[in-house]
Amino acid sequence: MKILSIQPGSLYQNGGAARVLRRLYQGKESQVYSLGVISSPTPIQLGNLKETLILAVPLQQKWMRWHLRTFVTWLRENKMAFLTINKIYKAAARIQYDAIHVVSHGPFGGAFNNDSLMIDKKLWVSFHDHFSTNGSSFASTGNLWNKAERCLVISKELGDEYQKLFGDREYELITDGVSKDEISELTNIDPSKPITIYFAGLLHIDYYPLFNILADALDSLSKKSYKFKLIMRGTNPVSFFNNRLFETEYRSNFVSDKEIKQELDSASILYLPIKFTLPDFYLYSLSTKMIGYLGASGTILYHGPANSAACNLLRNSKAAAICSSLDINDMIEIIVQLISDKNDYAANAKNVAHTDFNFEMIQQRFWQLNT
Repeated sequence: MKILSIQPGSLYQNGGAARVLRRLYQGKESQVYSLGVISSPTPIQLGNLKETLILAVPLQQKWMRWHLRTFVTWLRENKMAFLTINKIYKAAARIQYDAIHVVSHGPFGGAFNNDSLMIDKKLWVSFHDHFSTNGSSFASTGNLWNKAERCLVISKELGDEYQKLFGDREYELITDGVSKDEISELTNIDPSKPITIYFAGLLHIDYYPLFNILADALDSLSKKSYKFKLIMRGTNPVSFFNNRLFETEYRSNFVSDKEIKQELDSASILYLPIKFTLPDFYLYSLSTKMIGYLGASGTILYHGPANSAACNLLRNSKAAAICSSLDINDMIEIIVQLISDKNDYAANAKNVAHTDFNFEMIQQRFWQLNT
């Protein structure tokens, strides 16, 4: 069986969704062809998977100012969406496949309302985020939920919510995982070196309040003989990290999953922020970076709403130090506690990685019908 994978963006870009797909297809690259729909020019990365990038119409350019970007986005996702959908049709028609695996994200889910595209084909749909947070519509999401042969969801919370909204379909939990050789040994913090805090992902403006609290807490602790180094993987420099009492290092280039794993294992604290501002996001989404964090040498520092899907899992398993407020004193207290109880949290995290996010079992489930 051959799979046509259709998703926003390239499989070879930084980001949780791309990583999940690369991992699911790992070792079976010859059976997968990727169509990545991109809305702005992006450098082409090379990998083992065959991939064609579809340029959405119209493209967003770096030189566009905010008002023009807003207008172009509206055109692309509304009045001119059919042009991009037609590109998807034409590209798919040139590829031989038995099943389409589509990520329900963005405005082009309507492409799969075309029954001719699906004649004698299986449709597998992955739902990574609530439709209200990712540019999809209620109608197209419900259509995919009910038309799909397999509904693959990122969390139980999202699957249960979609059952209520769209119908009582069976769903499968398919997300990133941690393989046996990716569960690392515990390491102690070396008091002679700065404590390394690591964050992987884009830094959106909604997360600024969380990072400001983290930075202020690190400044305060730096005055009490603690030394810190903050590593930001996949984001651009931001001004509020300037003139701090701790070092900040930015790493923005694309790196392989193997290199990401090495970076994770070199850090003592793995920062996991979840924004407070969008309940439909935090109640149902399960951060893919959290899963990679579970198997790493360091300890997870969760910072976000107490009732998020991620916090529910981490709190119930005692797999992370948890700060569920925007109070600097709470953050200071949690960081000090984390440094003291690091190995307890990290040991629990590895147990969760092994039992709930076993990569070999997740990949086997994904490919179970591919026989």
